[in-house]
Amino acid sequence: MKDIKPEFVEIKTKDGLLLPGLLYEPKHAKAAVIYLHGNGSSSVFYKGKENYPVITALHKKGIAILYFNNRGAHIIKGLNINRKGRAKRKYFGMAYEQIKECVPDIDGAVSFLKQRGYKKFYLMGASTGANKICIYSFYKPRNEISKYILLCGGDDTGIYYRALGKSRFWKLLAEARRKRNKKEGLKLITDAYPTDLFSYKGFYDIANPDGDYNVFPFLEALGKVKLSKKPLFRHFKSIKKPALVMYGDKDQFSWKKDVYKAVELLRSYRPELTYKVIKGADHGFKGHTKELANIIANWLG
Repeated sequence: MKDIKPEFVEIKTKDGLLLPGLLYEPKHAKAAVIYLHGNGSSSVFYKGKENYPVITALHKKGIAILYFNNRGAHIIKGLNINRKGRAKRKYFGMAYEQIKECVPDIDGAVSFLKQRGYKKFYLMGASTGANKICIYSFYKPRNEISKYILLCGGDDTGIYYRALGKSRFWKLLAEARRKRNKKEGLKLITDAYPTDLFSYKGFYDIANPDGDYNVFPFLEALGKVKLSKKPLFRHFKSIKKPALVMYGDKDQFSWKKDVYKAVELLRSYRPELTYKVIKGADHGFKGHTKELANIIANWLG
């Protein structure tokens, strides 16, 4: 791995953001993986050796990989929006994230790689990154991605419903709905969840059962809890391209920690996709990254 050095790069989006990233590319590579991180305090700049197995396995196949911070990185992050030579400061990060905005972020990454001469693109997302792949497919089905890799996609809406309880969940969601498009929408909620910080706007996006964030509604489908009015798994069902769906059977965020039941549910919606479960692996595949890397590299070919 010593001879594989990352290049610091910047991704430009159509709406004026400049997003930082790390590009690992073997010589003469024409195919590249675009990696989408999860939410929370996530950032591609703190993984280090955790990414080495995947990077190395892809390099052996002549495939580059681009890790970049999308606008949902960190909890709160101030970024400049550059338009017509003017810069406007705005807050992003998980506290303010609107998941549909992953579309211009991904498009920006594809455009960047095309300018570098790449011809084939794969999209890989972990945790909320897997949700974003489904969102991208749903809103932009005619895209330039050849294959998708979804790692441990989660039921965020279900997690907050269970954590807050029925009464508190609906009360807070109603409050966030009223405030989301007003100045109050940017105010922070300090008691939404013990370990997370949200604006009213951000909380409504992640918790709204009929919103775009609710990609994997396992609680509703398997726990028979009625939250949504819209069809379940509509974003996941939009995937028409080859896709590898992977989980660890010890995923601590899985519905009742029953990964196999969740995977079988997904298979019932899209049986033509490839499904893999790694025994002993948790939500981040800790201690199993080499196995994960080999499966991904071999599947991409």
